[in-house]
Amino acid sequence: MTSLPTPCARPDCQGGHITVTGYCDTCLRLSPDQVPSAPAQPAAEPAKSQPRPTAPAVDALDNDGLLVLPHISSPEPSEAASTTARAPTGGRRCGVDNCTGIIGVAYDGGPALDEGYCPSCGRDYSFKPKLRPGDRVGDHYQVLGYLAVGGLGWVYLAEDTRVQDLHVVLKGLINSGDAAARRSAVEERRSLTTLHHRDIVRIVTHVQHQAPGETTPTGYIVMEYVGGRTLHWIRYAPEEELTRLFGGTFGIGHVITYGCKILGALEYLHEQGLLYCDMKPDNVIHYGRDIKVIDLGAIRRIDDHSSNLVYTPDYAPPKKERDERGFHVDTDLFTVGHTLKALAARAAPATGLAARSFDELIRRATHREPAARFTSAAEMSRQLWEVLREHQALSGHEPYPERSTRFEPTAAVFGSALGTVPSLDHWTRRPGPEVPEPPIGAPDPRDTARALPVPIPDPRDHAAVLLGGLAAGNPERIAEQAEQDPALNTVETALWLCRAYLDAGNADEADRWLREADDRSGEYDWRIFWHQGLLHLRDGEVQKAEGEFAATYAALPGESAPKLALGYCAEYLDAAERQTAAYYEAVWRRDRTQGSAAFGLARLHLRRGDRQQAVAVLDEVPTTSRHYDAARIAAIRVLTGRLPGSGPTATQLGEADRRLARLRTHAPHLVGSGAWDRLVTEVQENAYACRPPGGWGREFPDGELFGRADTPRELGELLSRSLKRLADQAGSATERGDLLDQAYAVLPEAVGLRDVLRSRRRTT
Repeated sequence: MTSLPTPCARPDCQGGHITVTGYCDTCLRLSPDQVPSAPAQPAAEPAKSQPRPTAPAVDALDNDGLLVLPHISSPEPSEAASTTARAPTGGRRCGVDNCTGIIGVAYDGGPALDEGYCPSCGRDYSFKPKLRPGDRVGDHYQVLGYLAVGGLGWVYLAEDTRVQDLHVVLKGLINSGDAAARRSAVEERRSLTTLHHRDIVRIVTHVQHQAPGETTPTGYIVMEYVGGRTLHWIRYAPEEELTRLFGGTFGIGHVITYGCKILGALEYLHEQGLLYCDMKPDNVIHYGRDIKVIDLGAIRRIDDHSSNLVYTPDYAPPKKERDERGFHVDTDLFTVGHTLKALAARAAPATGLAARSFDELIRRATHREPAARFTSAAEMSRQLWEVLREHQALSGHEPYPERSTRFEPTAAVFGSALGTVPSLDHWTRRPGPEVPEPPIGAPDPRDTARALPVPIPDPRDHAAVLLGGLAAGNPERIAEQAEQDPALNTVETALWLCRAYLDAGNADEADRWLREADDRSGEYDWRIFWHQGLLHLRDGEVQKAEGEFAATYAALPGESAPKLALGYCAEYLDAAERQTAAYYEAVWRRDRTQGSAAFGLARLHLRRGDRQQAVAVLDEVPTTSRHYDAARIAAIRVLTGRLPGSGPTATQLGEADRRLARLRTHAPHLVGSGAWDRLVTEVQENAYACRPPGGWGREFPDGELFGRADTPRELGELLSRSLKRLADQAGSATERGDLLDQAYAVLPEAVGLRDVLRSRRRTT
């Protein structure tokens, strides 16, 4: 049902209705409830000549999860507009159809000419403004001064004499003889009239005005006045002024916030079938706590491949691409990428890996191959938003984990052996007499491949729903159907079969179906990179897998999954610890449900002998996590285990004792089980084997776990009793015998027997 238009509420308006732009279609005035009120000024404080910002709380977020921008007040109209017209400098192309001449150039070192004749076609031109301060346009718009001169027209500030304190912007052609400019002006007027988005400047109306001496009237677009600062100004502002405006450092978070808002506006335009074409810092104004995209003079329909392009060379794709391909949605995203890159050069960089993630995003947006760029403003905005989440988390702010839009959630964890109670093999299959260290090496690549997440199926693939309800245990039947049924001849089917055969251990078939998926998909499909990485891991080819995961990261710089995979590859390949930790840290600081990242960081700390840091990471696993118990068990094993070159201290044994007591209370399912007995036995064995020659000292935690006295006899007797209990868990007579041998060997009176038994085990 179509809603009725809202009548204009102004008493002096006869029959008008409010349009989608917020202005009346009859009296051409803003709806009364939208008329901006002048900001109140304290009585004792005189008006200042510069906008006065009010800084929000440091890094506060708005409802969209973006930074709350500082408030930038509109300058006084008398300060915003100049009463002196400064003609544009530099030449520009003649607007006569099919003419390639350049007009407005300087000769013999003189100033650029603001009027004259085209050297190619002889058509006269004039860049002089047709309006002057004091002129009245459309009966009630009084010109106050000049705001700017753009590529196509002069921009004037005017006051609506019928509405108090309501200012508007008039935009007219810079050269009325420019045919291309006239067409752009018509397109701009037509486009603006139908657009309504909070971050896009609104049109009020279109008026005609004939200046004295003119033979034909000039058309002017009347737009809302947006007072503030352009992003171009912010890019080059003096440091002290920028610090004052932002109440501190202008950082990458502000740049990302600008980017997401700009992309929201462009996404709206693209949905209307329009391209913006000329995004650059000059065309975005930061006003209040918001932004406005202005100057839609370059706008064109997405399917328009014939009319002249309007663009800024420093932000547009290379000439070869412009000439051969024209402009597309990814071209708009290319210009946004260069806009953000220019702003980022002025901003404080992102923290940790987020700096690289931002750079990867810019590289993808501005990739030399259009097929490798983002395919939509929404896709680019989501990745940009994810980079902001990463930066915020790494900067020490509260993390706000969000479910990935690209990868399925997974409960699997790789490298969790540290948080698993050791099996009987820990005692019965030792290679030598020494107590083994905790498992702190990189996990097996095959186990890691099984634990990494898989991509969310593409909902546009008509086979995705069917495949979602199938079990992967019998891929042969689905493969046979896929060969015969055209409905299953899709990328998702091929990827599903690749994973199914991978899980079944059939690497050859998995590889064949991945090649099939590659043939059916685009050249830069990140899902192919990801699956190829999983295949390489299953084959133990970690270095090759790293390259594929790096390509996935370049395509999805905001996602956690590629960074988790790269962290593992760096760990396995023994890369620089700082590099490895950066990947794990970026994932863990952002989302505390990522147990694989927590265990990865703990392993890195342990390999350099830092128990406390390893325990600190494990303690960050929240109680709501399914990995919470594993993290608590891992912390106890870390505190008491023998690390390369060092054993635990008495203080660490005491901490492990207290943690075991808490575990007994909060995890009653463990108490009395075989797992509990094995965990207690490992702790006691570590205390026995790592006891310093002079004893543990005054910090020794005497009690039920470690005995009443710090002596080899007391520790040995406790350990012997625990090993005898483990013998009852043995699955064979040989295993039971090995455990009993160890139980007797640790008794003080059996020192000789212990040596005999160890010698026998070595011989065996």
